[in-house]
Amino acid sequence: MTDEPKQATMVDWETAVRIGTRFAGQGPEVSRDEADAVVAELRAGAELSTPLVREFTGLTAAERTAPVLVVDRPGWVRANAEGFATILQPVVERLTEKKGVPGPVAQMIGSRVTGAEVGLLLGFMGSKVLGQFDPFHGLEGSSGRSGSASSGPAAHGRLLLVAPNIVHVEREIDADPTDFRLWVCLHEETHRVQFTAVPWMRDHLLSEMDALVGSVEPTRALEDGFAKISEALRGGGSLLDLVSTPEQREVVDRITGVMSLLEGHADVVMDGVGPEVIPTVADIRRRFTERRKGVGVLDKVLRRLLGLDAKMAQYRDGAIFVRGVVGDVGMEGFNAVWAEPGNLPSKAEIADPSAWVARVHG
Repeated sequence: MTDEPKQATMVDWETAVRIGTRFAGQGPEVSRDEADAVVAELRAGAELSTPLVREFTGLTAAERTAPVLVVDRPGWVRANAEGFATILQPVVERLTEKKGVPGPVAQMIGSRVTGAEVGLLLGFMGSKVLGQFDPFHGLEGSSGRSGSASSGPAAHGRLLLVAPNIVHVEREIDADPTDFRLWVCLHEETHRVQFTAVPWMRDHLLSEMDALVGSVEPTRALEDGFAKISEALRGGGSLLDLVSTPEQREVVDRITGVMSLLEGHADVVMDGVGPEVIPTVADIRRRFTERRKGVGVLDKVLRRLLGLDAKMAQYRDGAIFVRGVVGDVGMEGFNAVWAEPGNLPSKAEIADPSAWVARVHG
């Protein structure tokens, strides 16, 4: 995450990683033997999940070219700092074009302040996330990046499983460790299948994110950032409120529809496959759903700030959509959603599965 000498830097990513790592903490205490056992079981769970997801969904993914990485909290923070740096690059370029490269002192101070803010957010997330499929890992640099990726396994993304967070949650909800770890792997493996069995999905989502980030006025984003954070902390919104124009809202609605589909589909798969291989799946789902509500004032404030309340709605609404469509036209009929971008559900159709069925199947 280094910049060319004359390239503007809005975020000091090393500062973000350092502060994020410190804020995330190390997680629960485990012995070396237990840690090794967790890593081995998560890797095995990811491998076991592949044929289970394929059989349930009817989707055939490419050979496993996306690596499975079992990481700790600092590893997740660094991985996501790298991802954010890639996604935010268009804003950096637009700001540089408009205002020029700031002086070295101004750039150093400003980027470190922003890096500290980003680090706090990454630190909070890094203590919560259980797993993540990163479809954008391996993309080339910002110039012409849409639709272009480096060759080799990295071009297909990577699957991250955050071992300390998984152990923390399984203890917190008193879940059977083997069952819970496989349950998490099923969800994340479904995301891997979504992006590798549907080859256009990654580039489509990236183009939507580019459209959104590219439409944000860099100067306004910088000027309004502190005000929006303060407003969110008082209970008035989230950082997503930086997006305000009708055009931006349209892009957000399209992205919301896609993310609701992906998250809901993964939840349906993990619960649908579960009874065959996870005896305690019903108890896990009940306890985990209760936990998703968040506890404590700080937790709730940060969830609001990051828009995580909306994220939870994506799981719920997306799962209702998937079950509604499958109940109407079966899994094969539902899989028409993966045929082309035009078949993706809108945000409105997520709330009305019959409308999607009528549009796609007639």
